[in-house]
Amino acid sequence: MFSKELLKGTLSAMILKLLAEEGKMHGYEMVQRIHKQSGSKILIKDGSLYPALQKMTEDGLLSFKEETVGGRVRKYYFLTPKGRKQAIASISELEDFIATISQVVFPQPKTKLI
Repeated sequence: MFSKELLKGTLSAMILKLLAEEGKMHGYEMVQRIHKQSGSKILIKDGSLYPALQKMTEDGLLSFKEETVGGRVRKYYFLTPKGRKQAIASISELEDFIATISQVVFPQPKTKLI
């Protein structure tokens, strides 16, 4: 499991990426997908996910539609046009950030010519 501090800055990018791939998802699906794709190393709690979804909705990145499935009302989130642009930017930024951190924390040893 990773620390809350490491996950805090990447949750929005993970949500944007999932919705860019899937089109629409409800919160529980997002939690399960992240947990599975991370090899059970990342478990997003409801107390982190739903405030992030609400903030992203307020920021115009996401919208939602309520649907009744099996007698249960579920809120399906999807990207807005602004959210699609942000998904591309956030994923690119995260990719660059991970590469940069890797260079700082795990620098390649210098090879000696002689």
